[in-house]
This record gives sequence, C-alpha cells and structure tokens, in this order.
Amino acid sequence: MITALLVIIYLAFISLGLPDSLLGSAWPILHQSLEVDRSLAGIVTIITSVGTIMSSLLSTRFIARYGTGKVTFVSVLLTAIALLGIASAPSFIWLCLLSIPLGLGGGNVDAALNNFVANHYEAKHMSWLHSFWGIGATTGPIIMSFFLAREGFWRGGYLTVSTIQFGLVVVLFLSLPLWKKVEAKSNHDPDQIQALSNREAFRLPKVPYAMLAFFTYVALEGGTGLWGSSYLVVVKNLTPQQAASGVSLFYGGLTLGRILDGFLSMKWNNVTRMRFGQVLASLGVLVLALPLSEWVSILGLAMIGLGSAPMFPSMIHETPRRFGKSVSQSVIGLQMAASYFGYATMPMLFGFISRVTSIALLPLYLGLMMIGLVIANERINTYVSGNKTTGESHGL
Repeated sequence: MITALLVIIYLAFISLGLPDSLLGSAWPILHQSLEVDRSLAGIVTIITSVGTIMSSLLSTRFIARYGTGKVTFVSVLLTAIALLGIASAPSFIWLCLLSIPLGLGGGNVDAALNNFVANHYEAKHMSWLHSFWGIGATTGPIIMSFFLAREGFWRGGYLTVSTIQFGLVVVLFLSLPLWKKVEAKSNHDPDQIQALSNREAFRLPKVPYAMLAFFTYVALEGGTGLWGSSYLVVVKNLTPQQAASGVSLFYGGLTLGRILDGFLSMKWNNVTRMRFGQVLASLGVLVLALPLSEWVSILGLAMIGLGSAPMFPSMIHETPRRFGKSVSQSVIGLQMAASYFGYATMPMLFGFISRVTSIALLPLYLGLMMIGLVIANERINTYVSGNKTTGESHGL
C-alpha cells in the first residue's frame, strides 16, 4: 500500500516539474503569436509566483480539513485546467488570468507532497523525488520543442502537458483511499495536524531562520540558472553555445546530485549532507570567481549544481524533526512561500543591479546567498541540538 502510493507520488513530482519550464521554452514564439512585447514574460512569471505563494500560505488549512490526497487531486486538476486554457488562450490577458490557477495549483501540491513525504518516507525518497521533478522540468522543453519545430505550434505543447496532467488526475482520484490508509497506519492522521495560522507558525522558535534558508537557497539556485550563461559569455569570454553547455552542467549536476544524494542518505543524516553540499557549492562559487580558465569556470557551475543537490530535499525532510510532526505542514507552507518569493525576486533584483554595475558581480551575489543559507541552517541546527540535549519539544 505504501509502495503503491509512493509510485503515484513519484509520478506527481514529474508532473509538478512539467509546467515549470514551458513558458520559457515557448515564449520566443508565444509572444509573437499573441502580439505582445518580449519583455512581458516577467509579468506572467510574477502572476504565477504570486499564486504559488498564496496557495502555499493557505495549504495548511486545506490539508488539515481535507487531507493530503484530496488537496493534491484538486490542485493537479486545477493545474490541468489552467494548462488546457492556456493552450487555447486568445490573448495575453487570458494568459495572465490563467496563470493564476496555474500558480494556485502548483503551490498547494508542492507544499502538500513535500510534507507528506517528509513525514511518511525515508530521506532517500525525498532526494529522488526532487530529481524526478528535474526530469519533469527537463521533459517540458523537449515536448515544447517538438511542437515548435512544427510551424511554431506552441499550443500543442501546452495541450500535451495538460493531457498528461489530466491522466494524473484520474490516477489521483482512484488513489484517494490509499492516502487516508497510509496516514492512519503511520498515526499521522490529518485530524492530528495543528493548523496554525501563518502568524502562529512564524512565531515558532527559529522558523524565520528556516524561511531565510529556503529564501537564500532558491535565490542561489535561480541566480545561477538565470545568469550563469551571461556571466560565462561576458566575463569568461565563452561563446553563447559553450555558456549554455555550462548551465546545462549546472542543472545536470543538480539532478544527478539528487539521485546520488538518495544513496548517501542511507549513511549520512540530513544535516551532514546539507553541510557537505554547502561546502561543495561554496567551492564552486569560488572557482567561478577566480581568474582561472574558461573551462574551469564551467566546472565551477557543475560543482554548484552538485553541492546544491542535497540542500532543498534535506531541509524539507528535516522539518518534522526540527519543529515537530504536528506543525510541520504549517512550517513547510511558510518555507515554500519563502522559496517562491526568493525565486521570483532575487534573480530579477540581481539583473537590475548588474545592469547598472556589472554581471561580474555574480559570484559575490551567489556568495552572499550562500553565507545567508549557512548562517540560517546552523542557527537552527544549534537550537535543535540544544533542545535534544535538554529533552525539550520543538513543536507546540
């Protein structure tokens, strides 16, 4: 029963990643089709991000009332409907409006599944599940490129991903009884969840540091992915094609690293793997900053990807131990909201800064995000270790 549900969750994580890279892949043709300026992609991204932040903040109440299975089912259904609508959107206004349910669905299912896996499965599955998100995020552009090669038919890409999502909706509907049984068997029934308000959850000891850790991590990952190629071209004098290969190594390192991290989790705990990743990623930032050869700089990007791999899954999986199972959903909702906010704002902010200064400041930006991440995690680790020694509870 638990294994069957785990397979469904793996499929859901692939599905979660599929829409995330569609807009960027389709935009060069999509904006021409809808007759809008190329720069308006940022508006769509912000609207989607606002939806994900809002649904993350509301996820605890929904899950406490309806359970993880039903929330996941409705969220994926909402995403599928939004993608279907985008596939037939007649104008840019409709694209913006449909981005709202797309974001709302994505935020809820992300918070729900991450907390469910953190409470019911081993750390290795958290790492592997996030690598499956990477598979979905990689597959989305492949699907879109297939249709763009056929007279730029971007709508076909959205329609195909929507169809895949509707298929998952059917699977999730049929699996609804499984979710309740697994929760009951593990003595973690939704009725036992403390549906704290966001203000109450924020006031829990060290939760602001947990939010800072997620904020700085996604700012690091998003900044590397968005600006790494430009840095290699402008500062390291690589060709755009070579720079693109460097960024692909960053994402490849991120995905491969999470697969390897699943095996490492069988011997090392979450905190040890996070610290190892922070050291490796910091070395990658240093390599990127030093006046070394162009190809060594590409190696730096790969090191950042490999080092980043265990951080997000480990921080999620560590949440119930850090703060208590009964309040973990409330805390994860805040953590996911902080991560979405960081992803939507910090890479964009660095873009503005680099416009008036220089893209050469990228390693400094990444280094500052890494310092914030390390400080936040170590403050939480020290607090948890101290409470473990004195026998105090982390939850309410």
